[in-house]
Amino acid sequence: MNSCSLRFRQIHLDYHTSPAIPDLGKRFDRARWQKCLQDAAVDSITLFSKCHHGWSYHPTRVGQMHPGLSFDLLRAQYDACKEIGLNVPIYLSAGLDNLASYEHPEWREIAADGAYAGGCRSPLEPGFHKMDFLSPYLDYLCRQIEEVVNLFPDCDGIFLDIVGQYPGCSRWALDFMAKAGLNPRLEADRQRCAEAALTRYYEETNAAARARRADMPVFHNSGHITRGRRDLLVYQSHLELESLPTGGWGYDHFPEGASYAAQLGLSYLGMTGKFHTTWGEFGGLKHPNALRYECAAMLAFGARCSIGDQLHPDAELDASTYEIVGAAYRDVRAKEPWCRDAEPGAQFGVLSSEAEHPETRRRNVPDTGVARVLLEEHQLFQFIDRDSDFGRYDVIVVPDDIRIDQHLETKISAHLARDGKLVLSGQSGLREDLSGFAFDLGAEWHGESAFTPDYVLPAAELRPEFVHTPFVLYPRSQRLRATTGRSLGEVFDPYFNRTLEHFCSHQHAPARREPSGYDAGVLHGNILYFAHPVFSAYRRHGQVICRQFVGACLRRLLKGETWIETNLPSTARVTMTHQAAQRRWIVHLLYATTVNRGGPVAAGGGNTEMSGQSIEVIEELIPLHDVRLSVRIPEHVARITLEPQGAALAFEPHAGRVEMTVPRFECHQMVVLHTRC
Repeated sequence: MNSCSLRFRQIHLDYHTSPAIPDLGKRFDRARWQKCLQDAAVDSITLFSKCHHGWSYHPTRVGQMHPGLSFDLLRAQYDACKEIGLNVPIYLSAGLDNLASYEHPEWREIAADGAYAGGCRSPLEPGFHKMDFLSPYLDYLCRQIEEVVNLFPDCDGIFLDIVGQYPGCSRWALDFMAKAGLNPRLEADRQRCAEAALTRYYEETNAAARARRADMPVFHNSGHITRGRRDLLVYQSHLELESLPTGGWGYDHFPEGASYAAQLGLSYLGMTGKFHTTWGEFGGLKHPNALRYECAAMLAFGARCSIGDQLHPDAELDASTYEIVGAAYRDVRAKEPWCRDAEPGAQFGVLSSEAEHPETRRRNVPDTGVARVLLEEHQLFQFIDRDSDFGRYDVIVVPDDIRIDQHLETKISAHLARDGKLVLSGQSGLREDLSGFAFDLGAEWHGESAFTPDYVLPAAELRPEFVHTPFVLYPRSQRLRATTGRSLGEVFDPYFNRTLEHFCSHQHAPARREPSGYDAGVLHGNILYFAHPVFSAYRRHGQVICRQFVGACLRRLLKGETWIETNLPSTARVTMTHQAAQRRWIVHLLYATTVNRGGPVAAGGGNTEMSGQSIEVIEELIPLHDVRLSVRIPEHVARITLEPQGAALAFEPHAGRVEMTVPRFECHQMVVLHTRC
């Protein structure tokens, strides 16, 4: 699979500029531009050839140069950056083009109901127009790409944005479906048409981007790396994980995406923004501590860094923005030696529910739930799909809603035969036909419970210390009776479900005093099963009791062989990477307090990620003291240092582990375990 070398300190410089704005680039100053980027420790910047409005920022024989621009702005920016050693990928809007849509309205995507699809559905709505890749627009786009790579043959990549095809009914889609024998009245056939359009798009745009150089890096951005779609990876030279915490993604979104990207074999970078909200915000600045934490998190999860900015039409870089960027990127620069060619480690491989249920793309509840449980329990994990190498992980987790077909049964059985461990929950582990479990759980299955919610009293050794009575779990459970397996605890039924005929109080009926006779789960050899979909439960309700119960069960399954044990608070994050050439393991400690500020935000212009949500922000960075770590790695540890400070850290070997205490850290600390002197 193709991949490319990525720099660590990148800027993605948006420049979506209305044709109603005059005098573009009038404040561009080569020396001032260069000094600003150098002072901010930037080493790569993505510049614009064509924006969502459809205008080009250089002379063009294919499209049209912005009417407010009187000189070749892209060339001036490009040459200034190359002169000081920066990489310069070039951006073209692929899916949105208002100029093309005004001149060729027949090239726009049309939904099955006849309205415009994607972005603006009404001609009276301000915003961007989504173009149909089955129309002649694709040829127009490819000619623009070819022009760019001929004008800038030594550029460092082509970034193509807003890549997607709506399963609609444009004249082009209807013609395609007629020729392909597809029925446009069927959603499934319209989806097949959209997939064919995307394949055509990928093949033709990649050919255009590599018309001059076969090694030209290309990235197609759709705002999300779709889990399970390995067939699309062949079109990417690398991955860019768009995840603006304040833009609606939140601070737990990036670890989830990065943990999947880490095992795909491609280089990847994280992409946040300097904005207080999301893309397209002029004058928005997040607190410098937030950007410092976000970049540290990218390093901790094995990624390079990219920060999104938006250039003023007059082309002068914003001084406040690059002061904030510089504070983060100078920190990144100091840490790069311990992050370059570092492979993230993971004890848990989580089979992605999204990969098994593609219709849940971007909004998969079990995936987010299991990520939050493992992050907060400080367990090292990666999301995987059915084509991943299960043998890389001690534990395979199959969360909540994944039934087992023959392919998965074969792979998981082979994993168990290698003495690997397995975690199942809810319906996961059941055969596709619901005839029973595919694996021996040491328990009898009696179908799905008739009650929702019900109550769980964990076994004494698995209870949070403050739990002495049954606690409520809202999702419907499976009925299970342990036989040769060890029960995780008892299930207590409510008196009845809430119906018109009988209800109690404001929400649900209380638990009966006597247990139901069914178990909350079972531990049988190397298999741990939860009768409830506990990960979805945690995502939806955030019960600390639920997470601590799950964490205790995971530790019981691992029998003391967790890779990392720590006294970090649940809001802190820990990861571990390995630099094989340097013979060292790096434990990354991360901590920042996040809070929700403001009220629900209605973002326009297609930025729907954050609509209706408050904004999660970081302001203060609170130091942590006396952080205890116990680490298990497969090599002898010769010494430990805190980096980039270079300070030695005392440690003690104990029962195949090394134990240490980090006296203090703020935001991010790398603890480096050297396996040779």
